[in-house]
Amino acid sequence: FYCVQSMKHSETPGPNRSKSPEPKRFKGDYQSPLKPGEALQFELQGTDGRARAGVVHLPHGPVKTPVFMPVGTYGTIKGLLSEEVDELGPEIILANTYHLGTSPGAGVLQKVGGLHEYMHWPRNLLTDSGGFQMVSLLKLLSISEEGVHFQNPRTKEMMMLTPEESMGIQNSIGADIMMALDDVVSSTYEDRDRMKDAVERTIRWLDRCIAAHKRPEEQNLFGIVQGGLDRELRSWCLAEIKKRKLPGYAIGGLSGGEAKESFWQVVEQCTAQPEGLPADRPRYLMGVGYTLDIICCVALGVDMFDCVYPTRTARFGTALVRSGQMRLNRSDYRLDLKPIDPECSCPTCKNGYTRAYLHSIAAKEPVCAKLITVHNIHYMLTLLRECRAAILDKRFSQFVRDFLA
Repeated sequence: FYCVQSMKHSETPGPNRSKSPEPKRFKGDYQSPLKPGEALQFELQGTDGRARAGVVHLPHGPVKTPVFMPVGTYGTIKGLLSEEVDELGPEIILANTYHLGTSPGAGVLQKVGGLHEYMHWPRNLLTDSGGFQMVSLLKLLSISEEGVHFQNPRTKEMMMLTPEESMGIQNSIGADIMMALDDVVSSTYEDRDRMKDAVERTIRWLDRCIAAHKRPEEQNLFGIVQGGLDRELRSWCLAEIKKRKLPGYAIGGLSGGEAKESFWQVVEQCTAQPEGLPADRPRYLMGVGYTLDIICCVALGVDMFDCVYPTRTARFGTALVRSGQMRLNRSDYRLDLKPIDPECSCPTCKNGYTRAYLHSIAAKEPVCAKLITVHNIHYMLTLLRECRAAILDKRFSQFVRDFLA
């Protein structure tokens, strides 16, 4: 017996379901420039070469760019309360449509007023479409023009995600930025015919997402440029996606094991003017979290980044520092009474938690993962703030040289 069960249909309540959640406007000294019915403005504040510093004005406040977005897959950054995350100062975090669509489900989120209310998060949210997770994490059965067929790893039921379903779930989540469903193919995949099909389908699915998006005056739909490492396919996708006048755009399909030079060439192509993504819209590079990659891509004109790397590596006892990684489970730190970084102002370092202490509990206590997660998020947010300040001061080249020294 073959049953295709929709994530949205399985969770959406009946005819008396509540209305879609209304976004809460940012409260405080910030005066939003957004007009009624407008969900995004991008303000370019400075450049240094191709590097850009700006502000993305969104329904839940401003996002200063370049920016790193911590990932809270299920609507939570593992081990941290939303209040603890908020204290670190991220102006936007990322959540996952697939995971939230299966649990708690679109219907639950719609009833409670969206994910902001559900997770007690006062700032901006970005949700991805769920396509990448289905390809990378699940038993993918097939991709057709209709959507993605896959097996739910918990229930073993057959499920399907279509562009329309993805938009419905993301509208219920109420994210400030939502991503179009795309046909994701690894950048190292060598079948050009499959890559070409994926790029063309990505554009067709984008049109379906645009048509299905019910709240464009409150939520922003970003399209995704695909095409692997193929310059011709990337160029075609860029030309097509720019015909759809979207609030912002993303570069997808990278961080799949490709050579660094090839990776940077694709980013350069996607940000070059006038062929690349529009200069008056935010540019988001998906799934990139290594510091060197981020700094190089800031130099190429990327504004937004996300990755699970800083939080995932924290759960394995690894802290991020300017010199690279500090593996605190190593015996070198058994008697080291310094904080992770004596110059760091994160709560972990500021409150005196030592390398020796973190080493002693790394394999035993969840609090170790929490303390390192706090540090790693702070580290990434601070790094991007420093990039921004350097761009505004026209000293970004010197900043890069100092960082690499």
